[in-house]
Amino acid sequence: MSLIKEPDFGTPERPGEATVSVEVDGMPVKVPEGTSVMRAAALAGIDIPKLCATDSLEPFGSCRLCVVEIDGRRGTPASCTTPVTDSMVVRTQTPKVEKLRQNVMELYISDHPLDCLTCSANGDCELQDMAGVVGLRQVRYGYEGENHLDAAPDLSNPYFDFEPAKCISCSRCVRACGEVQGTFALTIEGRGFDSKVSPGAGESFMDSECVSCGACVQACPTATLQERSVVELGMPSRSVVTTCAYCGVGCSFKAELRGDELVRMVPYKDGGANEGHSCVKGRFAFGYATHPDRVLKPMVRERITDPWREVEWDEAIQTVARKMRTIQETYGPSSVGAISSSRCTNEEVYVVQKMVRAAFGNNNIDTCARVCHSPTGYGLKQTFGESAGTQDFRSVSKADLIMVIGANPTDGHPVFGSRMKRRLREGAQLVVVDPRRIDLVRSPHVEAAHHLQLKPSTNVAVINAMAHVVVTEGLVDRSFVDERCEGFDAWAEFVALPENSPEATEAITGVPAAEVRASARLYATAPNAAIYYGLGVTEHSQGSTMVMGMANLAMACGNIGRDGVGVNPLRGQNNVQGSCDMGSFPHELTGYRHVSDDAVRTVFEELWGRSLLPEPGLRIPNMFDAAIDGSFRGLFVHGEDIAQSDPNLQHVSAALEAMDLVVVQDLFLNETAKFAHVFLPGASFLEKDGTFTNAERRINRVRAVMKPKTGKHEWQIVSEIATAMGYPMSYDHPGQIMSEIAQVTPTFKGVSFELLDELGSVQWPCNDEAPEGTPTMHVDGFVRGKGKFAVTAYVPTDERTTSRFPLVLTTGRILSQYNVGAQTRRTGNVAWHAEDVLELHPLDAENRGITDGDMVSLASRVGGTTLRARVSDRMPPGVVYTTFHHPVTGANVVTTENSDWATNCPEYKVTAVQVALAHPLGRHATESSETDRLAGVD
Repeated sequence: MSLIKEPDFGTPERPGEATVSVEVDGMPVKVPEGTSVMRAAALAGIDIPKLCATDSLEPFGSCRLCVVEIDGRRGTPASCTTPVTDSMVVRTQTPKVEKLRQNVMELYISDHPLDCLTCSANGDCELQDMAGVVGLRQVRYGYEGENHLDAAPDLSNPYFDFEPAKCISCSRCVRACGEVQGTFALTIEGRGFDSKVSPGAGESFMDSECVSCGACVQACPTATLQERSVVELGMPSRSVVTTCAYCGVGCSFKAELRGDELVRMVPYKDGGANEGHSCVKGRFAFGYATHPDRVLKPMVRERITDPWREVEWDEAIQTVARKMRTIQETYGPSSVGAISSSRCTNEEVYVVQKMVRAAFGNNNIDTCARVCHSPTGYGLKQTFGESAGTQDFRSVSKADLIMVIGANPTDGHPVFGSRMKRRLREGAQLVVVDPRRIDLVRSPHVEAAHHLQLKPSTNVAVINAMAHVVVTEGLVDRSFVDERCEGFDAWAEFVALPENSPEATEAITGVPAAEVRASARLYATAPNAAIYYGLGVTEHSQGSTMVMGMANLAMACGNIGRDGVGVNPLRGQNNVQGSCDMGSFPHELTGYRHVSDDAVRTVFEELWGRSLLPEPGLRIPNMFDAAIDGSFRGLFVHGEDIAQSDPNLQHVSAALEAMDLVVVQDLFLNETAKFAHVFLPGASFLEKDGTFTNAERRINRVRAVMKPKTGKHEWQIVSEIATAMGYPMSYDHPGQIMSEIAQVTPTFKGVSFELLDELGSVQWPCNDEAPEGTPTMHVDGFVRGKGKFAVTAYVPTDERTTSRFPLVLTTGRILSQYNVGAQTRRTGNVAWHAEDVLELHPLDAENRGITDGDMVSLASRVGGTTLRARVSDRMPPGVVYTTFHHPVTGANVVTTENSDWATNCPEYKVTAVQVALAHPLGRHATESSETDRLAGVD
């Protein structure tokens, strides 16, 4: 495959029908009103020279290279900033404009290094291309005068270089930082000849507000901003379109290679989720795939105290099968199980749950998705009838009020966060419900109308108080409720009770009643109001209740079933949605159908040739409890690090240690592998072929950029284990697995690799009624028929502060790191976040004699750890916050076994703790050296 060159139409597309007729160089074309002359020309097949224009940015008109002549008009207007009019006649190649363009190009070249043959952008430089297009053959001005050729480069960023000597001050990088990313970290400093791009007065890129999303690099027409990988490896020569394996946004990328070596990841303009944008992780943090820490050979050992022994694949697979069978013969069929991963493809997840049900003969399959978003599935299923978000990401562009609850999009889902910020800059209002002051509360050009800084664990009380305002102030959309919902009267009577009023709940939540009332009115009266939420909603003892509470509020206000509204979970990992869809819960088969449903089970039994149990199997916490009790003895862990990511790690460690067989399949020897008897090396996303399903139900193709470095695909390994255990399971290609998924899953009925290759992506349901997918759910009616209001009583968490543990710990993510950090800690991203830190309010710090940067101990009733303090007023007094990306810190060693009442989703967001000064060295010295080792720093 050759290098994919996406067309650039110069200026963005304008909405509407193509009603304006234009003639460009004799070629007729019809375009929507507001379209630029440049774009109209491009659509007619005529490319007008340009440098400051690109179709991801609004027209700027600074380079003067795109001038044209228009019949009946004086002068030579810039085609990028000139809108078309009906019957306009445009001439792009007259002697006059050709001469003007050559003059302009001469000025650019006279202040530009003439090192094209040795420049890293040679062959991929728009300045070089345009010099050829305009026919420049000489530069009359000479190179003796004042110039910028001695400007010093900025090499501070680990991923890209900034060479101001090559800058043509087109402002594309500055505009991309503002318009696309919304960070506004760059500016044009100075005037006239002194104009230059700057990340801030006297600052380097690393010292600035730059978030290294790569939008500026993508926009730069020269080698001024260039990926360091291109500088070191050379220009790529071929492309493969694939999907990012980090967060649940599901960005599409062109993986660009030179031979078999990956040079760079370039965001794909046709990507349905990202439309050409990216973040620092997806754009740059792919080096872990070739990190020397990767294990490429299977390994076995008899006891976890023994050294590992490398073996061939056959021995490893036979060892797993033999020991699993032996355990079942001794302790019974239910003594073994598996945990699947939200980082693996749909096809891999599907075969794991199939192995458990058909080869193991039980339903002991669970997934890491349950420990983050299972309340989403339960709550939305109960109220709407489907276990997924309602909208596509584009929908946010139509929202007039956006409510962000328990999510931090700019850190956790940055590409969607940028899309959201764009809408906020256009005038949409914002309400943030979060104990922490996230960046969205106040950042460049964006400020929340209200920040409801609630006490952790009181989400349900806040949502009920908002619903109280809607009901008691007559703000209910009665026509929507009467036509499309049921159970309203009982719910309305409940939320109207005095104890649910903002005034009554203020003592519980800590949120002023006036703020709650104002926020509720904004939500209820906005033409379109949308809710976006994250783990700050689900990882609570009342996670499922809160999801139903948000669904209640959306139905009461009629905010379901069209663009700009909805209830939308922001999934944390790349395939959380997909791993749930694929039947990875012990009580559900694919498509969220209960194992007790005889008709559903029959479909699988006939296809698989095995009888399936109608009773649910063990969830992860039940597996751990049973392991300690002695009845659960064998576990297959597929792509997960439960010894770092699950709560109450002492309990997890005890359970793993008690088992006779722990099998880990992963890229690296992670924390769970310390308890493993068999280690099966996994494949990175660059080696996978299959699909991911993102937070908007979008099924994206994942295409292999290179062959598996281990010699086997992960779906192949799982199939061979099942076969060795006596259940023949074999596929020639992951497309066959997707065909089987479509055969047994109604919402995937129309999905195939062929369809995805044709359309790029689809959003389920994709079936006979929606052959090209469903961007918006519940348009004419709810999946369950009528939306069901659920009474959502607030129940305080069992986790209470005491004199011994007087503070509340809550957790979250940071932009540069991902989940347990196994991937990102092995990349240059450690430059931004080399360790987990504990944020605490200045008052709490002062009371404990803690200053910024001190090492502190963090202790709960189940465990303790040590980390560095960061004194910050982002948190209210009494609440502390940390991330969980570094195993040395092991933040989950302090989280408890409390969980959601309906799904057992752990209550990560509420832990009673105490913080005190620790030894000044503590664990930080260890963490720093470990970080340096992973990043390859000497």
